[in-house]
Amino acid sequence: MRPQSVGWLFLAPTLLILAVFGVLPFIYVLVVSFFDWNSFAADPTMRFSGVQNYRDLVFDTGFLMSLWNTLKFGVFAVASEIVLGYFLAQLFMRNFPLKGFFRTIHTLPLMIAPVAVGATWRLMTVPGLGPIPYYLDRWFGYDYLISRYAGQAFLTTVVMDVWHWTPLVTLTLLAALSSMPKEPFEQAQIDGANKLQTFWYVTLPLLKPAILSAVFIRLMDAMRTVDEVWMLTGGGPAAATRYVGLYIWRVVFPKTDYGYGSAMSLITLYLTIVLCWLLYAGLVARRDLRKPE
Repeated sequence: MRPQSVGWLFLAPTLLILAVFGVLPFIYVLVVSFFDWNSFAADPTMRFSGVQNYRDLVFDTGFLMSLWNTLKFGVFAVASEIVLGYFLAQLFMRNFPLKGFFRTIHTLPLMIAPVAVGATWRLMTVPGLGPIPYYLDRWFGYDYLISRYAGQAFLTTVVMDVWHWTPLVTLTLLAALSSMPKEPFEQAQIDGANKLQTFWYVTLPLLKPAILSAVFIRLMDAMRTVDEVWMLTGGGPAAATRYVGLYIWRVVFPKTDYGYGSAMSLITLYLTIVLCWLLYAGLVARRDLRKPE
């Protein structure tokens, strides 16, 4: 048997799983998005509607607002996680007492289910019960009520996401920092570069693949967040934290409008791919174009 055939043979189970759980559901959702279908209606038959579902999306202010809220949430959460994760990774690169213990405690949020995270933060933010509104009022005289103030609710969802997923970014950047070669840093020190110059011209370029990987993973997760926010705010107050995942859930399950929900899911997937491509083009492709031949 030829080596190429052996390689495809080993890849066959993975390709089969990808086709069954990835490609086929995508094709099914794509087909359903061109139909008007409510399986629980008096007439559950599928009626072909063409691109009408996509036309309705253009004038759906609720969907457009949920996209804008999701984009803001993703930008604030991912940017905070990258910055905080880098500093924590640098901290764990050093030796200090109880380093292993703190690394274990730092990683524990990753082991908690998103529903449990949202429920825990909900308990911590309930007025008269949770510690967050109690200490904010006692120490700073700050009226904290996420069921009334939209800004507080949005910020709380961002902080909750940062608390939950920063350890993932930290571990990714820590692995990248641990595998960095020492020669570029030694050469920068010989050339007289200060810490800022060493970070900008040596550390950051070497970390760029790990940073891009973390940004892509976290941005895709942020664009489809549902569990945590649903348990914490339910999408409120009003629609301040009704991110696109929650909006699609409200359309698909309570209203059982599968065609319109499929169209929204595909548009969200397309926008996520476009955002990742823009990040890649801005951070990697542009640099490659500047390289001399």
